[in-house]
Amino acid sequence: MFYNLLVPLTSEWSVFNVFRYISFRSMAALITALVLSILVGPRFITWLRRLKCGQHIHEDVEAHAAKAGTPTMGGLLMLTSLSVSLLLWADLTNAYVWQTFFVFAGFGVVGLWDDLSKLRAHRNKGISAKAKLAAQIVVAFFAMWFLFVNPDYSNNLTIPFFKGLSPDIGWLYLPFGIFVMVASSNAVNLTDGLDGLAIGPSVVAVIVFSIFLYITGNARFASYLFVPYIPGVGEVTVFCAALVGAGLGFLWFNAYPAQVFMGDVGSLSIGGVLGYMALLCKQELVLAVVGGLFVAETLSVILQVGYFRWTGGKRIFRMAPIHHHFELKGVPESKIIIRFWIMSILLGLIALSVLKLR
Repeated sequence: MFYNLLVPLTSEWSVFNVFRYISFRSMAALITALVLSILVGPRFITWLRRLKCGQHIHEDVEAHAAKAGTPTMGGLLMLTSLSVSLLLWADLTNAYVWQTFFVFAGFGVVGLWDDLSKLRAHRNKGISAKAKLAAQIVVAFFAMWFLFVNPDYSNNLTIPFFKGLSPDIGWLYLPFGIFVMVASSNAVNLTDGLDGLAIGPSVVAVIVFSIFLYITGNARFASYLFVPYIPGVGEVTVFCAALVGAGLGFLWFNAYPAQVFMGDVGSLSIGGVLGYMALLCKQELVLAVVGGLFVAETLSVILQVGYFRWTGGKRIFRMAPIHHHFELKGVPESKIIIRFWIMSILLGLIALSVLKLR
């Protein structure tokens, strides 16, 4: 809003020129979302308690018994603070900003539907897996269609570490993009099992993709770093910054011991938008690197279920996702969380190295 209102006045008041810069507005968006989350958070948590939005806890992990009844659906706090910050600092005429917000809110609606179903049923069973997957695919399809019909966007698949290798996969890019968003959404959802475990790596991943998006939307940087240039995409950096601020504000209350959980409304929306960001800046496969922690959590579940069925009841891990395996081995929850954060930072730095290692 500030961009749209004040930039036209720069011819008379040059001080408003600062609002032209994506970097300035991104920092302002981050601070706004962070401060708003911290200020609103206590009342929001009280409101959730009043609505009796308590989280069901797995009985298999005894250490989690004390967490029973902790308010969930904290993702709504992130959505609120992000929305306000975005309206203030983003260029509201930029289509990419609205498309990215559509993905975040769309996956969030699916997660909210699931969370509310769990609360109504008074048990940890929300909507069916098929219904949830179908709803995610619908949101991802519309998001991909916006890109698919965009003349500035290509169907080329960028291969990390290879400068000249970028095959055009044609119409296959549409289902591929849908898969990326849905898989990313569910991977973050599986990781959300310990206090702050999902939001920490998510913030790291969003920071990494904010850098990629800024470069992709800058013709000079994109040319120098051999990154596909897409006009207007750089404005999504403001969205990324607002999401980082909202995520850090949520972490203020979600840090161990958590006062609130993000719920599916938070994890599905963050995961879905991470997939969309990767597609938007043409770093689709880099998502598997920067989100390596989410990949590992997902693979642990796939391996556990597959091995269990194949052997007729045997297990690879004590419990999946893998963070529960470490818990049952006696590793303190706070240590697991911090170590996973360190791994996510390392993976983020490796992902950024793609910019030069070509």
